[in-house]
Amino acid sequence: MSQKISLTRYLVEQQRQDGHIPPELRLLLEIVARACKSISQAVNKGALGGVLGTAGSENVQGEVQKKLDIIANEVLIEANEWGGHLAAMASEEMDSIYLVPNRYPQGEYLLLFDPLDGSSNIDVNVSIGTIFSVLKKPEGSAAVEEKDFLQAGNKQVAAGYCVYGPQTTLVLTVGDGVAMFTLDREQGSFVLTEENVQIPADTKEFAINMSNMRHWDEPVKRYIDECLQGKEGPRGKDFNMRWIASMVADVHRILTRGGVFMYPWDKREPQKAGKLRLMYEANPMSWLIEQAGGAATNGRQRILDLQPGKLHERVSVVLGSKNEVERITAYHLEPKAGL
Repeated sequence: MSQKISLTRYLVEQQRQDGHIPPELRLLLEIVARACKSISQAVNKGALGGVLGTAGSENVQGEVQKKLDIIANEVLIEANEWGGHLAAMASEEMDSIYLVPNRYPQGEYLLLFDPLDGSSNIDVNVSIGTIFSVLKKPEGSAAVEEKDFLQAGNKQVAAGYCVYGPQTTLVLTVGDGVAMFTLDREQGSFVLTEENVQIPADTKEFAINMSNMRHWDEPVKRYIDECLQGKEGPRGKDFNMRWIASMVADVHRILTRGGVFMYPWDKREPQKAGKLRLMYEANPMSWLIEQAGGAATNGRQRILDLQPGKLHERVSVVLGSKNEVERITAYHLEPKAGL
């Protein structure tokens, strides 16, 4: 790419293209990007910044919070609460929604985020990231309530993530394909490094936590067993397994070179639909994957069509290269023997 295109310029062009995005959304996304730069700086300091280790508290899911979980959450709230473009925010780390102070005319948008995905990897210096999703506030809604956030993923107006790895990369969609931006630390700005990202329909890589194999449902066991049989098996090709235990990093690899990511329902907590959060993780990642030509389901139906019933709802996730996702979904939809 001969000419450097900044995130701001990219968004301005999106705004000019038949008003593809309104100026308020453009400014909101720029604020989120600035917050991600601040989180990146905190991550890069690591032990030197005193940000490693646990915070001695738990989030709403009962998970032990890392210091960086709390720092990232505060950075995103502080960056967005005075921007004037938001009505409210919701975070995986908070019990309920956060109403933006009515210092400015009330904003039109709702922001959801997982401030630091993959936080179990923080202390071992493995890639982690921030995931975000933007919804329109329902029309006619004066005071924002939790139910206003409960919109299907197909209602998103923007979604993305920032991965903090060897490079800090921001990946974004506003419904017009997927673009990747790399943080130029010398200039202090995100620069467009790839656009119109496309995921190959076929792949030889899968990502899943194999230690949970004994807890999986039969369709997942069948798919993985076929992959492990390699060229001698029904798939007729060898597969590689990749698992980083950070959804951002695993999805980024899939967007870069293809693959399929699975975090399925399992028998340990049969009353829960899955492990990952629908609103903060599955919806934004599913939209990015679909915008890049891939597919995303909960094993039975398209994730973006699921109607959430609560803010911290969980879901099974199968996403990535389209042909593999369709195969796994078909296995789930086959009638069980004897039924």
